[in-house]
Amino acid sequence: MNQGTDIFANFHHAVNGSQEGIKMEITGTLVWYYFICKREVWLMGHQIYPDQESDYLEIGRFIDEHSYAREKKEILIGNIKIDRLWREGSQLVIGEVKKSSSYLESATYQLLYYLDTLRKMGIEARGELLFPEEKKREVVEWTEEGQKKLHQALQEIENLLLQPKPPAPVKKRVCHKCAYQEYCWAEE
Repeated sequence: MNQGTDIFANFHHAVNGSQEGIKMEITGTLVWYYFICKREVWLMGHQIYPDQESDYLEIGRFIDEHSYAREKKEILIGNIKIDRLWREGSQLVIGEVKKSSSYLESATYQLLYYLDTLRKMGIEARGELLFPEEKKREVVEWTEEGQKKLHQALQEIENLLLQPKPPAPVKKRVCHKCAYQEYCWAEE
């Protein structure tokens, strides 16, 4: 075992002790990362946060803060944080703001997670992905297929979070933009 892996094991044990009875809270952000990088899910789920000074995080924050000013911003409901909320007639609409549509699958399942959470609270809503830089909106519909894939992902996230160590890093095209890249590739 290399020293970096031992650090994660020691951290996991110090924070969580035994794995028995542990149930970490799944958030929309973890659902988003699940479809991009499993290692990021583990790191964030264990409260190991990325470089907050990352240019890419700063750009994302700027876009979120300065787009769609008319809609209500950041509503916290339980363990979900909805970027935008508005009504169209009698229909409640929740919006998730993203820098680009490059990660459409991740964004879709993050929004489906929010819709599912609201449904469980008795709140029916429609979802929209908002891409201000592209001047584009994408409606997200609740389907049986989407529900099945979401619930499978949630189960896999739960299992992943119970692991004592993060998955090994996997080089992907997104790594060079990732705020976690030092956690994965510092030795290269």
